[in-house]
Amino acid sequence: MPSFYHEYERFYVSVDCVIFGFSGGNLKLLIQKRPYEPGLGEDSLIGGFIGKDESVNAAASRVLTYFTGLEDVYMQQLGVFGEVERDPGERVISVVFYALIDVRAYNENLSEKRNARWIDIDNLPRLCLDHNEMVEKAREALKSRINNEPIGSNLLPELFTLSQLQSLHESILGYPIDKRNFRRSVLSHGLIERTEKMDKESSRRGAALFKFAKETRKRGND
Repeated sequence: MPSFYHEYERFYVSVDCVIFGFSGGNLKLLIQKRPYEPGLGEDSLIGGFIGKDESVNAAASRVLTYFTGLEDVYMQQLGVFGEVERDPGERVISVVFYALIDVRAYNENLSEKRNARWIDIDNLPRLCLDHNEMVEKAREALKSRINNEPIGSNLLPELFTLSQLQSLHESILGYPIDKRNFRRSVLSHGLIERTEKMDKESSRRGAALFKFAKETRKRGND
């Protein structure tokens, strides 16, 4: 075997996962207390190193399952963070993913065991290293997709009201939306379908329940 590779230094490669959920009308982020130095005890994204015989995507999936108990989670690669001094411990290059999960489906006991918790995205604390920048870029990615793609199918329950859908959009975008214009827009795109069921909890009259169209739900998981 040629010694070409041995002429260069070796680095650590990790994955960091920006895990989003939606609950109580707010976009949520799953974070943990960092269990090791540097930054022991600081708030941190969920992550880990990539194994020698493991692909980048497989490593991200493993980390997500380890902290949430979920498999086949919606996940997109966000980018690579590789500033030389980004990690004071060692030279570490991080491949960042963002994931969307249904907070009603994940294993809460498992996350607590891993010392992870949900926080409102608008109350984001100072995270270790460059993790705040990762979250900011992940949210920008959601903003660019929310109006034209059914990514909400990964965050909302199977049946939802238009008010819930609007709250999701507003939480991702970070500003209020006119109710009438929003409803006209989402209904005209054909991404959702009205069902015959009603939500009796939100009002005395009840609110119509909607679902993502089958083909758009599939697009939202691609």
